[in-house]
Amino acid sequence: MNWTWFHKWGSPKWFYEMSGRWVFWLALVAAVLLPVGLVWGLAFAPPDYQQGNSFRIIYIHVPTAILAQSCYLLLAVAGVIGLVWKMKLADVALQQAAPIGAWMTFLALLTGAIWGKPTWGSWWVWDARLTSMLILLFLYFGVIALGQAISNRDSAAKACAVLAVVGVVNIPIIKYSVEWWNTLHQPATFKLTERPAMPPEMWLPLLVMVIGFYCFFAAVLLLRMRLEVLRREARSSWVKAEIERQLGGRK
Repeated sequence: MNWTWFHKWGSPKWFYEMSGRWVFWLALVAAVLLPVGLVWGLAFAPPDYQQGNSFRIIYIHVPTAILAQSCYLLLAVAGVIGLVWKMKLADVALQQAAPIGAWMTFLALLTGAIWGKPTWGSWWVWDARLTSMLILLFLYFGVIALGQAISNRDSAAKACAVLAVVGVVNIPIIKYSVEWWNTLHQPATFKLTERPAMPPEMWLPLLVMVIGFYCFFAAVLLLRMRLEVLRREARSSWVKAEIERQLGGRK
């Protein structure tokens, strides 16, 4: 098997050149899908037969919750790559994805509390799903804090990678908490392997929102990584050449 493509991702210069081609299109797709999905879900989707209009928070809550977990999986994968193959770009991805994941987790918890008040009669209960999501937020905080507290870049990268890999055990706990324990939280809204329980006019805008959030996440992550690559490689000849090229293009 040819692993050339894999090792190319370890090159900051190659990553910077390739990612520049994707950011615009990812941002454009996100800018189209998010408003369309939000208006579709909030204004045109029918009310739920049990929860009425309060269920509409699902169009923010579910995408942020899914993305929060996916982002931590990305951290764990980047951590493994950094520990095994020593790719510095993996640490860049880990460090720059962690704040985005923390914000997604916070939004998932916040919208879950807003949803829980009319549904359960309480803003917060120590439900297995909610508690494990709160732990996920603390794991994100731990990764961010480690990256900032350790001055040596290599030591910080290793510590963050280890925490990301160890903390990934929380992801299956979040996913299966509603099946392993008796919880108030409802099961997954839709699964790839099963037919959606909701009618198409309700789950289609949710799918649009999920895709839109993923595109938004990818665009923001690539932008953050590109800036961090420029900062870390500031003394490299290719960065100086890139700066001169951009300055020359503005004249």
